[in-house]
Amino acid sequence: MNSCLRASAPLRLSCLILVFGLAACGSTGPALVPAPSAAPSAVDGPSAAASASPAATCGVFPADSIWRAEVSKLPLHRSSAAYVDSIGATRRMHPDFGEGLWDGAPIGIPVTTVKPGQKTVKVSFEYAGESDKGPYPIPADAKVEGGRGSDGDRHVIVYDPAACKVYELYAAYPAGSGWKAGSGAIFDLRSNKLRPAGWTSADAAGLSIFAGLVRYEEVAAGRITHALRITVPRSRDA
Repeated sequence: MNSCLRASAPLRLSCLILVFGLAACGSTGPALVPAPSAAPSAVDGPSAAASASPAATCGVFPADSIWRAEVSKLPLHRSSAAYVDSIGATRRMHPDFGEGLWDGAPIGIPVTTVKPGQKTVKVSFEYAGESDKGPYPIPADAKVEGGRGSDGDRHVIVYDPAACKVYELYAAYPAGSGWKAGSGAIFDLRSNKLRPAGWTSADAAGLSIFAGLVRYEEVAAGRITHALRITVPRSRDA
């Protein structure tokens, strides 16, 4: 994935931008979006079958969250044009969601849905000072971004619809009966509370990854009511 540097955390080169409106989405490379008949739920994992539409059970952040703000009511930043030009005003987006493989690795960021009472495990962090201690209900077979053999960002996203929480790890690797990770964050999906200023999360932006993903049930419903997460090759070091 394309990436950018966060000033206070050398742990990785990654950043997040919220896109409040997408008129079109395409790619200059091979298509990564599967045919509708082949598309599975984007919320996947050992117990996904137990919650066919988890977003209907627990909303992803409150209705008044900035993630759900209507773009027409938001002020335009004075540097908006400069930001867009820096990203590439004429560049096309490269979608990274769906199912299947690209260069032998799974596409997109998978989400593992867990049942109530999922056993919690110990997670040790390289950047413990900016990580939530837990506990983390991460199953041994949780899905890893890029697959178990990935050398990329290796995000692990665990969604607990019963508790209405999401648990997110960066650079996650199984370690004994638990996991080790670069950093980790826990988000209460019923709250608009932000992380401490300057803190990372499982993403350099300090925000939830899960909140900005496109989920199958949204596509099936024909309506996405939140901002989307994208990565860019260059952004502000701020």
